[in-house]
Amino acid sequence: MGIIKVENIRVFAHHGCLAEETKIGSDYRVDLEVEADLQTSAKTDKLSDTVDYVFLNRIIREEMKKPSHLLETVAKRILSRIFNEDALVNKATVCVSKLNPPIGGDVEMVTIKMAEKRKK
Repeated sequence: MGIIKVENIRVFAHHGCLAEETKIGSDYRVDLEVEADLQTSAKTDKLSDTVDYVFLNRIIREEMKKPSHLLETVAKRILSRIFNEDALVNKATVCVSKLNPPIGGDVEMVTIKMAEKRKK
């Protein structure tokens, strides 16, 4: 087993329960960690034998473009696509953070963290 991390992906998106959040948009940060068997790729040195982090970044960016009320919904979509589109991933954890959230205080970010394992 091994771990691939794609960290601090910065995205501008339109998520939130308030109408102005989905209209104006705001800055987000996404962190992703996937577990997969990396032994084969370590031996073959072939991209086709591992989880491509360019692919992971693309999924995150595409799913972040789709407005949602809740960050949980966005995280679930990201995880679902990863498991549907890459058979090498055994477990994935995603953190979706809204930077400077409009919650009436000096808050750097709010974050939801969601993890899933591949169903056998």
